[in-house]
Amino acid sequence: MRRYVRVAALCLGCGLCSLLYGFSQLALSLEQEPGWRKLQAQDAVVPVRRQKAAAGGRAAAAGSAGRGEQQNQLLDRYSSVKTWNAEKMHLAVVACGERLEETVTMLRSAIIFSVKPLQFHIFAEDQLHNGFKGILDVLPYQEKFNYTLYPITFPTENAAEWKKLFKPCASQRLFLPLILKDVDSLLYVDTDILFLRPVDDIWYFLKKFNSTQIAAMAPEHEEPRIGWYNRFARHPFYGITGINSGVMLMNMTRIRRKYFKNDMTTARLRWGEILMPLLKKYKLNITWGDQDLLNIIFFHNPECLFVFPCQWNYRPDHCIYGSNCQEAEEEGIFILHGNRGVYHDDKQPAFRSVYKAIKNYLFGDDLGHSLLQPLELELQKTMHTYCGRIYKIFIKQLTKSIRDVYDRRSKGR
Repeated sequence: MRRYVRVAALCLGCGLCSLLYGFSQLALSLEQEPGWRKLQAQDAVVPVRRQKAAAGGRAAAAGSAGRGEQQNQLLDRYSSVKTWNAEKMHLAVVACGERLEETVTMLRSAIIFSVKPLQFHIFAEDQLHNGFKGILDVLPYQEKFNYTLYPITFPTENAAEWKKLFKPCASQRLFLPLILKDVDSLLYVDTDILFLRPVDDIWYFLKKFNSTQIAAMAPEHEEPRIGWYNRFARHPFYGITGINSGVMLMNMTRIRRKYFKNDMTTARLRWGEILMPLLKKYKLNITWGDQDLLNIIFFHNPECLFVFPCQWNYRPDHCIYGSNCQEAEEEGIFILHGNRGVYHDDKQPAFRSVYKAIKNYLFGDDLGHSLLQPLELELQKTMHTYCGRIYKIFIKQLTKSIRDVYDRRSKGR
């Protein structure tokens, strides 16, 4: 009998040793994973890379979503976003209608020049999801970016009114701090944005925020004589000429914590509490939808806004009546904003030339010969327009960005 007991004890000991060895190998393998692939301790569930949000509004991967709070009903549709490391940059865009190609071109420009890894948050109508997935899954430089697709979602109350405010789905951006509740900071851009400089450089503005600033945007106009808000607005607006929300950098943690002054009540309201009352009060007086609501918010809370120069949000208004963005004249355009549909008509051929050059560039080709040189030749054909006469500001920073790309490659970065 004692012999059987000894044999059983020996087997149990061997099994225990094997189990401990297995755990040690697992721990070792986790330590050897690249840093951006490690899971943070608080991440209960992480969606797989390039995970698409499922139809019907549920997250693409099983996981816990925000529940319970009535004002945050829309949070139920999302799961936690995959985390890489503290260095990743979050970029969000909202695409509806015929904006697939334009949005992909914007994302391509971000991938070409940026240094740190990018996490794209793409909010799109359901019929666009397969198109995004089919294009983004086969793009080169997969190690430089990750993406998550989301459905267009508004709070249940007045959802139709929010969706049709200004352009289709544009007001989705107002709810990003409530939807992406695990994202600390975010760069929101319109679909008609092109990066001529790394996203890293505008992302750096977050470090320049003082203790009260929660967001950064550029002025709507540099020249008050042609400004829209100061001449026509029927509601409060920020500063002298208002702000343009096509490029909006946000510290979303601060936005979620902030209690905002307003002209509706003496009590300060949080972000999720102020949006609907603002819409109800001003909906008959606003022309540019969600951008007007942002102007109203920052009119009452000017200490919360960091204003960056016009070359970070360069639009046709900066050149169609004569050049009025001095920073762009000196240093070039950093971010090109092709509003007014100028990428797709002949009204501003300089803008359209930049868009076509980036859209048609083949990843891996020489940036100088395949992008910069053909673009400069096309821009020289636009000198019959005001914007074309100063075409060199369209390639001044782009030239430097391309040189920096090759410098990094030569150094193995």
